[in-house]
Amino acid sequence: MAKLYFRYSAMNAGKSTAMLQVAHNYEEQGQQVRLFTAAIDDRFGVGKITSRLGLQRDVGTFDADTDFLALERVACVLVDEAQFLSVTQVQQLHQLAQVQGVPVICYGLRTDFRGEPFPGSIYLLALADDIEELKNICSCGKKATMNVRVDEAGRRIREGEQISIGGNERYRQACGRCFYTT
Repeated sequence: MAKLYFRYSAMNAGKSTAMLQVAHNYEEQGQQVRLFTAAIDDRFGVGKITSRLGLQRDVGTFDADTDFLALERVACVLVDEAQFLSVTQVQQLHQLAQVQGVPVICYGLRTDFRGEPFPGSIYLLALADDIEELKNICSCGKKATMNVRVDEAGRRIREGEQISIGGNERYRQACGRCFYTT
């Protein structure tokens, strides 16, 4: 039976690398997969999944108008930056797995830089049949579970819009203690 999977972590834990590896594994067996990333994520160009290890791949994008139930039959659907999915899209992906028997693996953040959940992540946590935390470490050496936004000088930003696209220059991963004390 196919499942909806949610693989989450703090920033910089290798979510994109893991997703690209899963796609490679399916394709190596001659199976077709569909990969998506958020259209608003243009850090490396729109429609590109790029890992910190240097792997990059052109993929489809999703935005508010994307209907995942309209996809042609494939062996697996992989979604990067899944925190940006809408509630309806998470429900569609759950239905795709449960009714059409297509495994769906979503990779994303659980919370933003303020510790607030993303709507897509809330519903992934609620509907996913399998949830896994990908591990990362804080600069203090403890397990990182939170995200910290920083400015150009590396100073922490505590207020602002929930979504501000950026990578290592804008975000750091942190353990809960460092998240509250730095």
